Amino acid sequence: MAELRTDHEEGILTLTISNPGQRNALNPVMYAAGVEALASAGSSADVRCIVLTGAGDNFCAGGNLQRLQENRQQPDAVQAASITGLHNWIEAIATCPKPVIAAVEGAAAGAGFSLALACDLIVAAQDALFVMAYSTVALSPDGGASWHLARALPRQLACELMMAVPRVSAQRLHELGLVNRVTEPGTALPTALDWGRQLGQRAPNALASIKELLSDAASNSLHEQLDLERDHFVRNLHHPNAGIGIAAFLQRQQPHFQR
Repeated sequence: MAELRTDHEEGILTLTISNPGQRNALNPVMYAAGVEALASAGSSADVRCIVLTGAGDNFCAGGNLQRLQENRQQPDAVQAASITGLHNWIEAIATCPKPVIAAVEGAAAGAGFSLALACDLIVAAQDALFVMAYSTVALSPDGGASWHLARALPRQLACELMMAVPRVSAQRLHELGLVNRVTEPGTALPTALDWGRQLGQRAPNALASIKELLSDAASNSLHEQLDLERDHFVRNLHHPNAGIGIAAFLQRQQPHFQR
C-alpha cells in the first residue's frame, strides 16, 4: 500500500514515504497527507521537529511513471492538479515553523530529490544517490528543484544537475553544501532523529524566526532584511524563553524552554 506513514515519539514527528514496491514513488494521497501532517505539527506544542524519510532501502523515486503516462491521455488540468498537490506539500515544509530534516538512504530521484531539497536539513547515508532524473524522460523539474538549486549552486552546476542528470553522491552534495551530514549506510534515520532531539531542546520560537528569516532573505533587500531581523529579535527578547535562556546561560545551567 502506497502511503505516508506517521510516527510521533519524543517530540519528533517522523513521516515515512512508504511505497516499497515502487521505490517509494509518490502519489497525490501522500501529498495531501504531508500537508495535513505538517499543518498539525506546526501548531502542536508536542512536536518539536519533523523527520522525513523513506521506507526500506530508498528515500523516494519521485513520480510514478505509469501514472504519468496515463495522465498524458487526460486533460492538462489533471496533471496540473497533481503537481499543485506536490507543491502544496513543498510549501508546507517551507512554512512549517518547526525544523524539517530529510533522512536519505538509497535513491532520491526526481521529486524525491526535490522533497529532500525542500527540507531545512539533510542527513544522507554514504551510499545514497541523488539524481534530478526529469530530462531523462523528456520532462522538466517540479517540486521547487529549480528554485532551490538556483539559490544553492552556481548556474552552470545547477544546469548540469537538471540537464545532464548525473547520479550525485551524498559526499559530493555535502562538499557543495546541500547535505549537512553524511552517515554510515543504514544510519541516516537514527542520526536525523538524534539531531531532531537536540534541536528540540532549543527555543521553538527562535527556530521559527530563523526559518522565516532565511526564507525571506532571498527576496528582501538588505534594508528590508535588517528591519525584519530587528522585529524578530525584539519579539523574541520579550518572549519568556529569552528570560529562561539568558538566565540559564549566566548561571551555567541547562535551559528548559517553553513549548
